[in-house]
Amino acid sequence: MTDPQSARRDPLPDGGSDPALTPPPAPSASDALGSALAGAARRAGLDPNADRSTGHVVWHAMGGWRGVVEAVVPGIVFIAVYTLTMDAETGDGDLWWSLGLSVGIAALFTIARLIARQPVTSAVSGLLAVVVAAAFAIFTGEASNNFIPGFVTNVVYGAAFLISAFAGWSIIGLAVGFLMGEGTAWRRDRRKRRAFFWLAIAWAALFAARLLVQFPLYLADNVTALGTLKLVMGIPLFAPLLAVSYLVVRALYPPAAKKDVDEPA
Repeated sequence: MTDPQSARRDPLPDGGSDPALTPPPAPSASDALGSALAGAARRAGLDPNADRSTGHVVWHAMGGWRGVVEAVVPGIVFIAVYTLTMDAETGDGDLWWSLGLSVGIAALFTIARLIARQPVTSAVSGLLAVVVAAAFAIFTGEASNNFIPGFVTNVVYGAAFLISAFAGWSIIGLAVGFLMGEGTAWRRDRRKRRAFFWLAIAWAALFAARLLVQFPLYLADNVTALGTLKLVMGIPLFAPLLAVSYLVVRALYPPAAKKDVDEPA
């Protein structure tokens, strides 16, 4: 009697193997990363296939008025309270009140979303960022250390975009390629490869600019100026660059091209 297990392992008469019994190849690192990036972009409403205006797409990606308020208000509260409670002699504000009110407001935003049964991803991520930053300041006793997590984020994101650009695997290209259903085929198109290279460089430059402007203020322990510039160099710079990136992608994938990708001959 033939062992069923060994029968499944036996090669075909021509020396090959049964494709139905051959396990599919594991996805490459670029495929896995591209798929993850595309999923994140799609959840943020940045799908170039969507027939919506650039302004609507960017506004949706930021979470609308509510998302902007959740991102900005905790920082404004921290700077306002710290400045208003600043001691004229020492130049230091009340760290506990500043951090307490900032974290409390971020927590209220998250609770409000939970009560309304709305998506809480952005609110929770904002709350975690505020809590981590507050922890740095509390454990060290220095208000300026509240901005250390932001510096780390800028370094990591900036380095990732820069390295991906010069390695020929632009993060923007990976995300867009999988959003448009062409995977990494964009790397064979010189026009797309160049566009995605410069978009990645632009995003790396944004994160680098934040560091170059804000880090000297951190070294000078100028908390008020540092917090103010962090807000100014946040959404006001992020939104226009996001809009430019979206417009470039739409130019690279006009409707006719998208139809060709979706419906190959």
